[in-house]
Amino acid sequence: MITSLQNPAIKQIVKLSKNRERREQQLFVLEGARELSLALQGGYTIAEVYLCREMFAQSKYPEVLECLSEEIITDISPAVFAKIAYRENSDGVVALAKPKSHTLQDLTLSEDPFLILLESVEKPGNLGAVLRTADAAAVDAVIICDPLTDLYNPNVIRSSVGGLFTVQTAVSSSQEVLQWLQQHQIHIYAAELQATECYHNIDFRKPSAIVMGTEADGLTRFWLENATQRIKIPMRGKIDSLNVSVSTAILTFEAMRQRGF
Repeated sequence: MITSLQNPAIKQIVKLSKNRERREQQLFVLEGARELSLALQGGYTIAEVYLCREMFAQSKYPEVLECLSEEIITDISPAVFAKIAYRENSDGVVALAKPKSHTLQDLTLSEDPFLILLESVEKPGNLGAVLRTADAAAVDAVIICDPLTDLYNPNVIRSSVGGLFTVQTAVSSSQEVLQWLQQHQIHIYAAELQATECYHNIDFRKPSAIVMGTEADGLTRFWLENATQRIKIPMRGKIDSLNVSVSTAILTFEAMRQRGF
């Protein structure tokens, strides 16, 4: 039982909130029994588990411990758990896991794939929300181009509710992604407020990728000029943009509607 906030292992977990530490240690933090269960199902290697049994007694996923070796489980006190937890209403489980490879070559595509591309996404909450949408719609993959946030940021995992572990995800440069899409003959639809074509007029039943930019600046000229077509979501109000995760969900579920899902 670890009861000291100054324990070296606890200090290590706190350090992993920083991207540099995650890269150097090749570990990331995930919290929650459901997220841990999804990570195990997704083939992630779990290095260590820190368990507050008093809180875990209320978990809706008690069976997750049956999938773990007792050798990697360390009991901790409620005070120690509060030190390393990053969300409210947790169920007493924090784990350290090893990151996976996220290259374009790692992706497995269906016959008529549908992909979500995010250019220079910088807010972990937005990335996590998009991963939730991708999981709900069962898209082929989410591809992050020229990222400004780390895929294993704790807030990505928290806001994705474990979607990071259920959705194929790749990280690459925009140039490499474009070449890969062209190689696989996938149509590219760039979301742009000034576009003339409405999204619901597009045939998303063929191999398709939607490209979403940042809320502040939208897509760069690179994607606007290399897209098969630019599309928009009609706006009737006075505010000129939706949250990127909401916009992504609208386009994605139109594609799923067309595909009969």
